[in-house]
Amino acid sequence: MNRFLGGSPGSVLAKLIFLSLLVGAFLYYLDITPFGLIEGLFNWIRSVLDISFETVQQVGLWILYGAVIVIPLWLLSRLFSRR
Repeated sequence: MNRFLGGSPGSVLAKLIFLSLLVGAFLYYLDITPFGLIEGLFNWIRSVLDISFETVQQVGLWILYGAVIVIPLWLLSRLFSRR
């Protein structure tokens, strides 16, 4: 058990409690809550996905705009090509 924990269970528990106290005080000082951190992470992921989806939509529109010109010209060139 000591090998897995990195020391005796009592000393590891004391270290974890002390570090938790320091980190908790720092987060409290900055007015950051654990739920706020999780919510911020989800909002960040959502914004990245939204940006990606908007980019895909924009590229799709460019393809459609170009196709309005390219497809009829291609059809005309195929119809009037000499074979």
